[in-house]
Amino acid sequence: MDLDILVEQDGWTRLEAPEALARAAVGAALTVAGLDPDGDIELCVRFAGDDEVAGLNGTYRGKPRPTNVLSFPADGGPVADGAPRLLGDIVLADGVIAREAEAQGKPLATHACHLIVHGTLHLLGYDHEDDASAEIMEALEVKALAALGLPDPYGDPQQAGTASPLPAH
Repeated sequence: MDLDILVEQDGWTRLEAPEALARAAVGAALTVAGLDPDGDIELCVRFAGDDEVAGLNGTYRGKPRPTNVLSFPADGGPVADGAPRLLGDIVLADGVIAREAEAQGKPLATHACHLIVHGTLHLLGYDHEDDASAEIMEALEVKALAALGLPDPYGDPQQAGTASPLPAH
C-alpha cells in the first residue's frame, strides 16, 4: 500500500503518531474488505482543520460546515499494468473529531481510527445510505476495529476503552 499521510493542522498534535494510526486503520479496513494491505493500492489521509473541511464539504456536498470525515473516491477507471490502484483521499477535521471524542467519552486516537476505517470503506464503495448498506458497512467497521483491539463504536458507550489503536512495537 502506498499511503500518503499529510498532517496539516496544529490541532492534530494532540494525537500521538497520526501516521502510524492512519497506516493501522487503513490496513485493517482493507483487510476486512478482502484486500491485501501490502498490495498495489494508493490513497491519501489528510489530517486537516475544521475550516478546510467546511470548505470542501461546501464545495463538494453543498453543506458549508465541517464534518468529521470526508472521502473522495478516485474515478475507478482502468489501471495500467504495474500501476497501483488509486482509491482516493480521506480528509479528517481535527476540531469536529476532538469534540465528538470528548462528548462520547472516547480517546481521540480511538475515534480518529474509527473514522479512518469508515473513510477507507467509503473509498472502497461501501455506504450507509439505507439500512441494509449501513448494516454491512458498520459490521466491517466493527471487525476492523476489533482487529486493532478497539471496541465496537456502535455498542455500549461505557465500553469506549482506552486501548491504543497503534500496533505494538
